[in-house]
Amino acid sequence: MTEKRRFIAIGAIAAGLLAGCGIEQDLAPHMRPLPKDAMMLLGKKGMTVQSPILVRIFKEESELEVWKARDDGYYHHFKTYPICNWSGDLGPKLQQGDKQAPEGFYTISKWQMKPDSSFHLAFNLGYPNNYDRSHSRTGNALMVHGKCVSAGCYAMTDALIEEIYALAREHFAAGHENFPVHAFPFRMTDANMARHEKHRWYGFWKTLKEGYDYFETNRQVPPVTVCEKQYHVNARPIVPVSTRIDPQGRCPRLEQPVATPYVPAPGKEQVAEVRVVAPGEKRRSVATASNPTSPGTSDGGWLAGLTKVPVISSFVGKN
Repeated sequence: MTEKRRFIAIGAIAAGLLAGCGIEQDLAPHMRPLPKDAMMLLGKKGMTVQSPILVRIFKEESELEVWKARDDGYYHHFKTYPICNWSGDLGPKLQQGDKQAPEGFYTISKWQMKPDSSFHLAFNLGYPNNYDRSHSRTGNALMVHGKCVSAGCYAMTDALIEEIYALAREHFAAGHENFPVHAFPFRMTDANMARHEKHRWYGFWKTLKEGYDYFETNRQVPPVTVCEKQYHVNARPIVPVSTRIDPQGRCPRLEQPVATPYVPAPGKEQVAEVRVVAPGEKRRSVATASNPTSPGTSDGGWLAGLTKVPVISSFVGKN
């Protein structure tokens, strides 16, 4: 047995023993170990708890995906989680109080993890990022959190946010500085883009699609540079920049790193390629315009005046 397999096996056994003895529920939510079935899934897919993660969010489908890197240098799908609730409509967040959930390329550092969140557990998306600020967008405290209530955030059930939080916690415990979150309006296939061709945000979405397509083809996280008020996907400065790049200023000389497209190995990758979907409800909250956010209240904490409407019928996946 390799060292990696031995670590996974020991972790799975430990998680099972904790659950069986009732110790797991005595721990604070942010300290609870990954569930036994999650540890077993990591082993089946050739992943480790320490390997880097990537999170992708799809509004229209109400789904959050977790991907993990493997030793082959590519990211592989770990699990898809239903988003229990999100608010607003398709399109980016523009200003404080609009109840829109963000869209774009975000980076999560350890300080953005919120173990003491009033919404069970959470991590801050980092909105507004450099792109958002270059367009004078406002708002704060936009999270992925629990409690299944939303006013600009992506809300999960408590059980699912615990698993997602644990995956992120172990990512940071392994020494990784951050992880990316790609928040999309929908799965950015050519067919879906054609369906939304007349939408006011189509031009913005074309840029997001570049990041979506890059990852779908290469199974690696594209470098993204913000300058001249634009996302530049698969682009990075040719020479390290000693000063911070001005998101509104002229772009430095950029290069496009060459990536090797992902090609599944015949037979060997069948288990890793299976898409596992967690069961759960999917809803959306629509805010009434007559009840604005009170001064000093973050979007993520505003709950009054929300109407629950279905986005996609409740879906039950199979682990």
